[in-house]
Amino acid sequence: MSEAPADLKYIETHQWVRVADDGTATVGITDFAQEQLGDVVFIELPEVGATVNGGEEAAVAESVKSASDVFSPVTGEVIEVNTSLDEEPEKVNEDPYGDGWLFRVKMADAGELDGLMDAAAYAEHAESEA
Repeated sequence: MSEAPADLKYIETHQWVRVADDGTATVGITDFAQEQLGDVVFIELPEVGATVNGGEEAAVAESVKSASDVFSPVTGEVIEVNTSLDEEPEKVNEDPYGDGWLFRVKMADAGELDGLMDAAAYAEHAESEA
C-alpha cells in the first residue's frame, strides 16, 4: 500500500478530500480502497448541482470483483465530476490521488474537516483493516 499523502484528509470508508485555496474540495478513493476493489470498470458519479452529505453515499465504484459505495467526506454542492472516468475508469487504479479523482464540491462547512483523519491516523486505520 502506498503512503497516504499528508496534504489530504480521510474518512474510515477509505475516501480522501483535498481542499483548494478557494474552499472547493476534491474527493477520491484511497490507494487502499482501489487495491481492495481490484480493477475498476465503471464509476457512477453524482450529478453536478447535487448536494452530497458528509459520511453518506455519493457515488459507486464497480470493479470486476464487486460494486462499492463511495462516501463523501464533506457536505456541499457538487460543482464538477471527473468525466474522463467514463472512458477511462482505470485512472482510479492507476492514480487514485491524482487523475483518478471523482468529484469536486463547494463545501457547506469547512469545520467538517476538523472531524476527519490526517494521513497518519488514516494509515493506522487502513493497516488495521489490511
